[in-house]
Amino acid sequence: MKKMVSSLLAVSALGAGFIATPAVAAEELSVVGSWSSLPLYKQYENPFWTETLPADSNGDITVQMTTHDQMGISGGDVFRLLSDGVFDVAMTVGDYAVGDAPELEGLDVPLVANTAAEAKAMVEAARPMVDDIFETRFNSKVLAIAPYPPQVVFCSGDVNSLADLKGKKVRGSGRMTTKFLEAMGATGVNVAFSEVPGALERGVIDCAVTGAGSGYSAGWWEVSDNLMTIPLGGWDPVVTAMNLDKWNDLSPETQKFISDEVATKFEAPAWASAADALKNDVACLTGNGECPAGDAASMKLVEVSDAEVAQAKATLTETVLPEWAERAGNDWVKRWNDSVGKVVGVTVPLN
Repeated sequence: MKKMVSSLLAVSALGAGFIATPAVAAEELSVVGSWSSLPLYKQYENPFWTETLPADSNGDITVQMTTHDQMGISGGDVFRLLSDGVFDVAMTVGDYAVGDAPELEGLDVPLVANTAAEAKAMVEAARPMVDDIFETRFNSKVLAIAPYPPQVVFCSGDVNSLADLKGKKVRGSGRMTTKFLEAMGATGVNVAFSEVPGALERGVIDCAVTGAGSGYSAGWWEVSDNLMTIPLGGWDPVVTAMNLDKWNDLSPETQKFISDEVATKFEAPAWASAADALKNDVACLTGNGECPAGDAASMKLVEVSDAEVAQAKATLTETVLPEWAERAGNDWVKRWNDSVGKVVGVTVPLN
């Protein structure tokens, strides 16, 4: 398979070096993006890797880009294949990799970040942990962590409160979200993102969690009626990483160039757009406000009371996070408490 995929992703080499650093040889990169149908890929990933980076390098970096769904591989396989060097750079939702790295669940905890600024502070606090996880678990160097919008709840049928999720079959956006839903009395169901509309339509699931913009782009509003906008699934950060062997083969000048470009022209713009994303996406899903993405749907916006949110947070801290601590182990939990926990005001008890 590695040979087949490598052939698919092969790119032509160029002989010129960087203008600023003539001794640096040209680089060819095979890059795998996240979901091809979603705004993060269309607006940020693809333009950066296929246009901005090659142009800013004066053609000394060439890129052949695809996505994991276009390749027909699951999100959970992306970083495993990156570890083996099947491609050079990959990006996908961190939650897809928690089967191999349960400590990575601490990157995206439900309900603790209600704004883009809070989510960014949480991610920045977690970044040293994530760097170490990817180096040791996936033989890779983290280049960026970019957000999807907050992961909200789409439901088919009559759902008017968080309490109404009890007994419902709900697709979570990650393992901790699914555990959280189950602790609240729902039944967690594992359904791939692309299969959610059909599952909602057939009644295989009653509700599903994803970003509001992702749900709009994927047409979830066509098969669901109600929208709850609290971040019940966190923010589903997308990690961009480079195979560590490839990274180590680059010159220091090339490493710095790529790092600076990713930080300023990909990661920063993606975070900047997250601040207004939920407002715009809710407008597109409900018709309450102007939809900048196209025609607005007419989903019902479900308001959740402060008391319900407080009860859900109690479930998170008393049940869900202690269970995660058992999966991750005390060393990682202590690191989380000393970094992310301090930012969000939550302490997970050690086992």
